[in-house]
Amino acid sequence: MDNELTALGILFTEFYYWVTVVFMFLIHVGFCMYEVGATRQKNHMHTLMKNTMIIPLVTVSFYFFGWWIYFAFPNGPWIIGDLLAAPFATANSELMGTHLGGPPVQGALSADDTAFWARINGVFFAAFLLFSWTAASIVSGAVIERIRSSAFWILAVLIGSVFWIIDAAWGWHPDGWMVQKLGYHDAYASGVIHAVAGGFALGVLIPLGARIGKFAEDGTPRNIGPRNPWLVTVGLFLIYTGFWGFYAACNIPMIDVQQGEGVVFSATNIYLGPTTLSAITLNFLMSLAGGMMAAYTISKGDAFWTYSGGLAGIIGASAGNDLYHPIQAMFIAAFVVVIVYKLHFWVERKFKVDDAVGAVAVHGYAGFLGVVICGFMLWGYPASPNPEYATINPLGNFIGAVIMFFVLGFLPGFIFANILKAMGILRVPPEVEIAGLDVSATIRQEFEDAAMVEAEREVVLATYTKGN
Repeated sequence: MDNELTALGILFTEFYYWVTVVFMFLIHVGFCMYEVGATRQKNHMHTLMKNTMIIPLVTVSFYFFGWWIYFAFPNGPWIIGDLLAAPFATANSELMGTHLGGPPVQGALSADDTAFWARINGVFFAAFLLFSWTAASIVSGAVIERIRSSAFWILAVLIGSVFWIIDAAWGWHPDGWMVQKLGYHDAYASGVIHAVAGGFALGVLIPLGARIGKFAEDGTPRNIGPRNPWLVTVGLFLIYTGFWGFYAACNIPMIDVQQGEGVVFSATNIYLGPTTLSAITLNFLMSLAGGMMAAYTISKGDAFWTYSGGLAGIIGASAGNDLYHPIQAMFIAAFVVVIVYKLHFWVERKFKVDDAVGAVAVHGYAGFLGVVICGFMLWGYPASPNPEYATINPLGNFIGAVIMFFVLGFLPGFIFANILKAMGILRVPPEVEIAGLDVSATIRQEFEDAAMVEAEREVVLATYTKGN
């Protein structure tokens, strides 16, 4: 009987993560629609393909080294220990293929059991991979209309398969050194994904520079708003929909949480602390509502910022949404949205940073604040079921937020973007930017259309001549 129950648990876990992957795929669909809607017509195809190619490039790079980083780097390495062995996360492992690992056995719900990992490794990998796509897409929106595709794809691989997964190993792995020593808590990735990607985007934007014409001679920013607000709306609602899968994928669906005798199964957060889908569903909705109401008010009804504010509200509350009361989630979301909205426009005016879709604010600033606030609101709660680990505290989460946004986000983005700039491959030439990044495709299409018109004319003339 035990074996049958274990097998059922494995099958349920496998299907659970598969469903989250399907939902999260909608996040990338939403980002593609959202970005195209935010660009001018002359840049539509470039914007679409730039983001679309995240899928194959980050998938392959994450397979070969990104997945391994998560399991190998929880100790830093060499901050509190050495690299860890991760045989089920290496590209040549039989557990990264179709191998089934033998029959399920009693006690298989552990990372040490090959039967369990052989069944869920692929879908668990896919869930983390979709997080990687999200991190890269956050950067993609900020840099539209002027970055070279090749440069962006290099940066996408770096953020999607290296830097965000390092911070996941440090602050999201149940035994990550930040969890152990700092009491870091970030249940639904305010910092682990959003702050690091937003910081990385800011680091890229500074050397990339603003779009031509974005700032007047006196430094006043011009509004280059969405050209297709309906596409932006649909895109953001798809992102909202995909976030249901995002939240669920941050949970482990079924684990024995009983300390001592007996068995009590529950869902847990990523740190193996008990939570429920019911609780996080309610908190998700309340943080979305708080963010949208605050954004509508502060932006005076601007549709773009109302929708973006809903997303920023979710991100701002995500760090502690496994433990917040729903009213806490709502007010935290509203507070974060007001701050990031004002901060976005202050940074834009003060430093001439052209963030085309407000990605740094919605993801970076909101994620940073969300982690910091979580440290205060959940002060004293256990960061992990392991009693030897530090408890959640303001200093630990503040240090964690700085590591996420600046150390693993801003600095790598700034350094690598400057390297690409020095090589002359970061930004398109001014004449191409003015004409539009789709200029080559437009010219080719015009030649093809002209050729078709000429061919049709010849057919008509030949038919007319033959008839006479």
